[in-house]
Amino acid sequence: MTTLVLVRHAKSDWGSPTLDDHDRPLNARGMRDAPASAARLAQTGLRLDALLSSTALRARTTAGFFGEALGLEPELDPGLYGAPASALLAAAVARGVDAVMVVAHDPGMTVLAERLSGGGIGHMTTCAVATFRWESADWDVATAVDPDEWSFDTP
Repeated sequence: MTTLVLVRHAKSDWGSPTLDDHDRPLNARGMRDAPASAARLAQTGLRLDALLSSTALRARTTAGFFGEALGLEPELDPGLYGAPASALLAAAVARGVDAVMVVAHDPGMTVLAERLSGGGIGHMTTCAVATFRWESADWDVATAVDPDEWSFDTP
């Protein structure tokens, strides 16, 4: 079985206009939502082999809460910051394990979730979690089409 969990980072703080986008922290809502979402996911009994995260502070912090709840150390990947859907999926596949979580950003997260769900998910709001499972033991089922060629509109 192959599992991909997509998590869009929790709500970030826009309070400092001089702060670089990469360095924006979570705001109060994000600091509340991320651990709560992580705890709910952990209660499902989900087991993952790897947790990949963008290097942006808001994503790293979100991934930290999920890692703590799931017993995994987040692996930081600078290529996930602002990545398109194809790069998000490629990073998960390249990890070489059966069950991967990716914590990253929009619009890539929404485009990937939309394609994998057949259009049934819609916009991934902050701290949204989407889980995909395939009976196949390899990633071919998820990578049959390049996400950059998909025709979904990005939000």
